[in-house]
Amino acid sequence: MNPKNSTNSINPIFSTCYLPSDNEAYLDVYSWLNSKMTEEHIYTVSEITREIKLLLEENIPYLWIEGEISNFSLHSSGHLYFTLKDEHSQLRCVMFRNQAEKLSLLPENGVKVVACGNITVYEKAGQYQLNVFILQPKGIGELALAFEQLKAKLSREGLFDPSHKKLLPRFSQRIGLVTSPTGAAIRDIIKIIHRRWPLAQLILNPVQVQGKGAAEQIAKAIEEFNQFGEVDLLIVGRGGGSLEDLWAFNEEIVARAIYNSKIPVVSAVGHEIDFTIADFVADVRAPTPSAAAEIVVPNREDILRQFSSLDSRLQLALSKSLILVKEKWQRVISSYGFRRFLDLLPEYQQQLDENLNRLERSLTLKVNLEKQILKELKTKLAALNPLSILERGYSVCRKVPEYLIVKKASQLKVDDQVEIQFSQGKAKCSVEEIK
Repeated sequence: MNPKNSTNSINPIFSTCYLPSDNEAYLDVYSWLNSKMTEEHIYTVSEITREIKLLLEENIPYLWIEGEISNFSLHSSGHLYFTLKDEHSQLRCVMFRNQAEKLSLLPENGVKVVACGNITVYEKAGQYQLNVFILQPKGIGELALAFEQLKAKLSREGLFDPSHKKLLPRFSQRIGLVTSPTGAAIRDIIKIIHRRWPLAQLILNPVQVQGKGAAEQIAKAIEEFNQFGEVDLLIVGRGGGSLEDLWAFNEEIVARAIYNSKIPVVSAVGHEIDFTIADFVADVRAPTPSAAAEIVVPNREDILRQFSSLDSRLQLALSKSLILVKEKWQRVISSYGFRRFLDLLPEYQQQLDENLNRLERSLTLKVNLEKQILKELKTKLAALNPLSILERGYSVCRKVPEYLIVKKASQLKVDDQVEIQFSQGKAKCSVEEIK
């Protein structure tokens, strides 16, 4: 077959291919392919990309992948774009905003992470990628980075603002404890508080202080104490340990529970050199659980010494006040004004006696005058009394049963009944004759 004479029979998609003129095998292959194109389906780029997409997404389940972050980009939409790589390969990754918002820290280039997601194909670019749902730092170095990034995030939100921190009560009656019931921290706290201030009552809400689920238990215990509302303050903490052991107190859920607590919170995590996110959010940070116990209650011996000192100072102040009052009183009674008052007192007493005598005479005159007026009124009243008239021989006649006073004989008729009232007694009579 001559290549020059057979180029017109080759499909145009191969017309620009380089075909060695001295190799008849190539022309045979292209002729065979051209004949097959008329028999089988010809895929578009979109179609074959979609086929690959379905093949990958339906056959590869969710998986965990470890790698180092590079080419990290935070898009204005909130989506995260980055590449996971190791010494041999790299994998494009995307984490959409609804999942990225759950991160306590943003990834950085060069950080080793473990990502969980599923393989997808971005059809527009024809590239496969990992759709990330979970992203976690790997190793202690990453935990330290996570700590610093969460600290910066919460600081920007104002969770460490001193103006939000509450004062601890001076004398706490009830203290809530959020810690492990079996750790050394709880034993130290109980021992020190009972020694320093036996009046305080301790209420323990036992929680897991490390491992999976510990942060959720701690946050829930703080919320439950706030719902209970019968404690004066909270001690949240545990004994010492590694960064990984203390990590529950670096979780965002614990930090926000402390920030939202209406009850003052004392953070007591680890040793003096250990710092956690809980320490920055809490109202007071204690370097150790034992130090927290000393902070939240006063020392009984110190209070007794203060009372003794106050008692002595009070007695001294009272003594000085009494001396000053006595001196002032001596000055008053020896003053001219006070002596003049004593001289005037007999004169005022004499004037009082004279006034009393005048008042007595005036009252006596007034009483006698009123008696005379009363006597005259009684005389006039007696003269008008109808009984006085009856005593002179007169009587009152009333017709029965009406008991109307009979003034004229014409008011009566024969056989009428009448009642006659005398000055003493009454009589009932029957009319026999009327004149």
